[in-house]
Amino acid sequence: MQPSSTPRLAVAIPAHNEAKFIQRCLDSIQASAALASVPVEVVVALNRCTDRTQAMAEAMGARCVVNDTRCIAAVRNAAVRGTTAPAVVTLDADSWMAPGTVSAILRHVHDPRYIGGGTYMWPERMSLGIFFSMLVVVPYVLKRGVSAGMFWFRREDFEAVGGFDEALISVEDIDFALRLQAHGRLQGKRYGTIRRHGITTSCRKFDTFGDWYLWHNPQLVKEIFEGTNRRAADHFYYDVRR
Repeated sequence: MQPSSTPRLAVAIPAHNEAKFIQRCLDSIQASAALASVPVEVVVALNRCTDRTQAMAEAMGARCVVNDTRCIAAVRNAAVRGTTAPAVVTLDADSWMAPGTVSAILRHVHDPRYIGGGTYMWPERMSLGIFFSMLVVVPYVLKRGVSAGMFWFRREDFEAVGGFDEALISVEDIDFALRLQAHGRLQGKRYGTIRRHGITTSCRKFDTFGDWYLWHNPQLVKEIFEGTNRRAADHFYYDVRR
């Protein structure tokens, strides 16, 4: 997947033991880039990986960097700063692009009206339990008023806001979105959302904990959205075996 010419766009992917998902993620990027007829640079930040994530990613042309801290913000920053293209997208390894995603990103990220933005995100499956669990999360997201899932931005704006805040161990993505939005307002630009060509994400958290888990544990959701609660973050993110 290494481009033969200078890429206009890079995809930065944090990865902790993602052998189950990384190929689907990279396949989706490759297919979307081919449809847009543009070279795309891919950098995977390996975090405490003990499986075949690195071998699989490199076999598909991705470049790998390593950051073993138990802080997803630091891993995201390592992935972004390992890229060279002027425009960057962040994508989780267990998510995948739609065919038109790269084209949609390029239309938006170079549009002077936008500072950057997020996307719509759909779960790979739906159930009654997942629906009600999402109802517990949605108020926290709506309160902040920004989309997340997959971020797109220009490199200079990423550096201007200081990247992802490494003082946070959760919800670093929403925090980044809010700071990017504020940076845009100073320039008369708006934070955008890609709607029609968003991403799909795995339901592995529900597969692990159960579809109704967040509905039955609203206090955990509250603690995760604090951003600095190590016990909650470890339980739901960092200590989950993959």
